[in-house]
Amino acid sequence: MKQQGNEEKQNEIENLGAVSIENGHETFYVVSIIGQIEGHYTLDSNQKSTKYDHIIPLLCALEESDKIDGIIILINTLGGDVEAGLAIAEVIASLSKPTATVVLGGGHSIGVPLATSGKKSFIVPSATMTIHPVRTSGVVLGVPQAFDYLEKMQDRIIRFIVDHSHVKEEDFRSMLSRTDVLVNDIGSILDGYEAKACGLIDEIGGIKEALAALREMKKTKIEESQKEIASE
Repeated sequence: MKQQGNEEKQNEIENLGAVSIENGHETFYVVSIIGQIEGHYTLDSNQKSTKYDHIIPLLCALEESDKIDGIIILINTLGGDVEAGLAIAEVIASLSKPTATVVLGGGHSIGVPLATSGKKSFIVPSATMTIHPVRTSGVVLGVPQAFDYLEKMQDRIIRFIVDHSHVKEEDFRSMLSRTDVLVNDIGSILDGYEAKACGLIDEIGGIKEALAALREMKKTKIEESQKEIASE
């Protein structure tokens, strides 16, 4: 049975970049969001990618599992499909389980809303986050509707980030429009300390701090449940 359990964990790591961690008192689940966020089109097999059609059902299953006490989302992504990334972020934000996000390496582009989607967000000092306006590829019609669509998409992303972090909207829009930071592009790059200072990320920290936050959230949730039962 122990060997079978080890094989299942190995399969989880290989297929989903995810694994459950147990210590006898609680069980937390680790989900990785790495490489490119894959949307409606399959990326090249040589690229590291996170498939939204794998992550979203997994998160739904974790929400309903009585065995899982909390979820850590490890983020090291270049960005990718905007709608797929935003969909994953919305699912994470809607979970009732204790959730903590940790930016390791990079939380770029659509990785920014993903980084803010947990109930508590962390970033290691050496990590970076690239903030830039929405981009599109392929054929673009030179009509007002096309630009209106991009503007509305940008507003959706900004609204999500502002609603799930402590950054001010005017500050975030200012970071989006900077022209003195990125070469041949517009936007900003923040390191861990800068992301914390502007309110985009809650705390500087890694796995240890994220686990401590999950334990505190679990404790608070139990206390609130006990108060509700006592009041009935």
